[in-house]
Amino acid sequence: MKVVAFNGSPHKEGNTWHALKMVTAELETAGIETEIVTVGDKPIRDCIACGMCARNKDERCVLPGDPVNDWIQLMKQADGILLGSPVYFAAMSGAMKSFLDRAFYVAGMNGSLFRHKVGAAVVAVRRSGGIPAFEQLNNFLLYSEMLLPTSNYWNVIHGRMSGEVEQDAEGVQIMRVLGKNMAWLLKLVEHGRGAVPAPEREQKVMMHFIR
Repeated sequence: MKVVAFNGSPHKEGNTWHALKMVTAELETAGIETEIVTVGDKPIRDCIACGMCARNKDERCVLPGDPVNDWIQLMKQADGILLGSPVYFAAMSGAMKSFLDRAFYVAGMNGSLFRHKVGAAVVAVRRSGGIPAFEQLNNFLLYSEMLLPTSNYWNVIHGRMSGEVEQDAEGVQIMRVLGKNMAWLLKLVEHGRGAVPAPEREQKVMMHFIR
């Protein structure tokens, strides 16, 4: 089994990376392969709502010049997906938002590529705004019918300078418990595959309220 983690921080080994490493360390202890991909240090174009991924059905975004399509395939092949972001004005980073908008729209328009994968989100913040950013990340997981492991508190860890999150004893425990629960859920899904049939995927009903 494999979990791919995405670091939405422009700092390759900043506090978001440290938080992700705390989770992936528990996954690796449980025998699960992990990979951390840095998103935040790359110029990621935002979704332009062209709808071409829905028309082409090729699991690709038509916008060129960045690694989003490579990352979509990494996510498709993984058993679990871990999303991490710093907090900018009580929200996730712009690069992370642009990446997730495109990746999850492509996935949704191509047969729900991430459906029933195990997914979790973590946030690193200096002081405030962690919960709104955490909720933003969770919106993508919930929309995609993913399976979410929990911890013993919301998945937010505090620190300013790189590595300071290691001093947040409660935050460290949150990440550790999340990693253990994520590994457990991944193994439950793996052992249940074939023994417990998954519910049939329903065709999405789309409507609006303008008459």
